[in-house]
Amino acid sequence: MVLAPENWPFSLEFLPQPAYMVGGAVRDAILGRTREYLDLDFVIPSKAVKVARAIAHHYKAGFVLLDAKRQIARVVFPHATADFAQQEGDSLEIDLHRRDFTVNAIAYNPHTQEIIDPLQGYADLQQGILRMVSPANLEDDPLRLMRGYRQAAQLGFTIEPATQAAIRSLASHISKVAAERVRVEIGYLLSNSQGTPWITSAWEDGLLAPFFKNATRENLLKLAAVDTAAALLTQTWQQLGAQLQKYVRDSIKTTWLAIAKLACLVNPDPELAEIELQKLTYSRAEIRGVTTALKLLPQFQVVDMSLREQYFLFHDADIVFPATAVLAVALNNLVEAMSSDKPLHTAVDITEETKARICQVLAPLINRYLNPDDLVAHPTPLVNGKELIIALDIPASPIIGQLLREVGVAQAEGKISTATEAIAFARQLLDG
Repeated sequence: MVLAPENWPFSLEFLPQPAYMVGGAVRDAILGRTREYLDLDFVIPSKAVKVARAIAHHYKAGFVLLDAKRQIARVVFPHATADFAQQEGDSLEIDLHRRDFTVNAIAYNPHTQEIIDPLQGYADLQQGILRMVSPANLEDDPLRLMRGYRQAAQLGFTIEPATQAAIRSLASHISKVAAERVRVEIGYLLSNSQGTPWITSAWEDGLLAPFFKNATRENLLKLAAVDTAAALLTQTWQQLGAQLQKYVRDSIKTTWLAIAKLACLVNPDPELAEIELQKLTYSRAEIRGVTTALKLLPQFQVVDMSLREQYFLFHDADIVFPATAVLAVALNNLVEAMSSDKPLHTAVDITEETKARICQVLAPLINRYLNPDDLVAHPTPLVNGKELIIALDIPASPIIGQLLREVGVAQAEGKISTATEAIAFARQLLDG
């Protein structure tokens, strides 16, 4: 249990008396939620940075001064992060009264094993309720407005009505928050199906408008449709489902499922979507994922695609294929469902028309994509550009790239299978 100091990455003797563990670590310990990576927060009445520096020095851990004025520092261990903050106000109770939600305003004294809970956060934990400490605290850091929805999704809690009303009334303040801070909260809500109803609530309560200016109720319906489509495709192709949960890059903690959902919130025109995402400070890899999916969507609707067309589709889609496939199923299904007489809230149910389209159009493409030996989806080049330049005695130019693509198509179609045949084929194209 995280409240037990023997599970911490440093010894309790380094903490002065009194010292308190606060925030999410205490909350999660009470709920019995465990994490492989520990994220610990401590409040210390004085000299918090000095304590953090001493711990970092002793354990040869990373040290980051987060806020010199407010005396907040971070110590980074291989499997844990510990933040040390100077107590705000003259007492721990004053400090706890400055926090966002009651469930995060519970403190634990590791020296005495005492739980300090002046705001009855424990009772709210038992009831699964997220309740604000005060509207003023939410206004002090407007990111807390969005964080409420993220934490409700994360914990499986409901937001207490007066708290949600306060968030709604303060929604315009979210525009004061740096886009990248909001993006982190949105990223969590997009990464799994539990977040979908909460990002919908955030939109209804006015928190998304400054960031996704073109989003409508139909855009939010698309998010639920993507969840349904992902679940359906994962049932048949578990490997595809696993790829949807992978990160775009190790350094970018955005899943391909989240990329598919992000494509639902932005302008469907890839160029306009790119501008939107740049303003939100998304990375080049994330922007490329979204814009590629939007560009290729029409091709995922084509029936009886030739091998040549498939070859170029896989070439253009590359690692964005899983996100584009799930997006294609979701949007097609939404169109089919909305054209029926069913009310909109059931529009994400998979229709028979969509199931038929998956079998006819997408199943062959997905099977190719998941087969690493498939030469259409995953071509193994018979020759490279340098070899063509030497064999054909021609200078480096864009023509080389064109020849390599045609050689790849011919190989996929079974017309050639060796390097010698590839060079002869390229020469024939050049002469022709």
